[in-house]
Amino acid sequence: MRGFIDLHSHWVAGVDDGAKNFAESAALLAALRAVGFDTVIATPHMRPGMFDNTREHLSTAYEATCAALRSVPGLPALGLSSEHFFDDVVYQRLLEGRALPYPGGHAALVEFPSRSFPVRVTHRFFDLRRRSIRPVLAHPERYEPVFRDRTLLDPLIDGGALLLLDVAALAGKYGRAPRRAAEELLEEGYYYAACSDAHQAKDVVDVEKGIAALFARVGPEEATFLLAEGPRSILDGQIEE
Repeated sequence: MRGFIDLHSHWVAGVDDGAKNFAESAALLAALRAVGFDTVIATPHMRPGMFDNTREHLSTAYEATCAALRSVPGLPALGLSSEHFFDDVVYQRLLEGRALPYPGGHAALVEFPSRSFPVRVTHRFFDLRRRSIRPVLAHPERYEPVFRDRTLLDPLIDGGALLLLDVAALAGKYGRAPRRAAEELLEEGYYYAACSDAHQAKDVVDVEKGIAALFARVGPEEATFLLAEGPRSILDGQIEE
């Protein structure tokens, strides 16, 4: 299968816990294309205090990485966004246009702390929607509150958020609880798209296993939607409600 669109990966060199140099960037992108991703959006972390990346810094690093990769054949189409840690600082950047939504500007990838949801998150997601930015929640299957109660996600979805599956969770990369949560969320139709969240080329082994598990669990039509049609709709701003 080809034509997949990866909305979450860490291939920009030297900016976070992903690719450390241009050679690692090329290896990761080649591995992702080999398992079916023809478009890969970089989503380096924007997390003050851990990865102090600004829009300007990430844009410069992205351009440098792309320039270094121009002579590498057979890579997927590329784009830039960011994985926005949803604290007060980054939330304000999103409101003020100082963050990095997905190409096209219709949606932005956000992540939560692993052990709790941010305060007033439904109100803040509403504020983003008022600015025509749809929140896309990274790896919901890896948040501890979701292990205990999946319905905590319902108010976020009701407010317009979309959930993005990390397919490697289906391969057990993060342990039993995230795998079980991913399977249950899939079964109940919570996800709108699926991604790799790959940081290194070696991660793609689990990504490939996760893609196979996704097709086996939901069938080719739904799996293709999550890996291709859903991501394209997010980028185009044409969301099927």
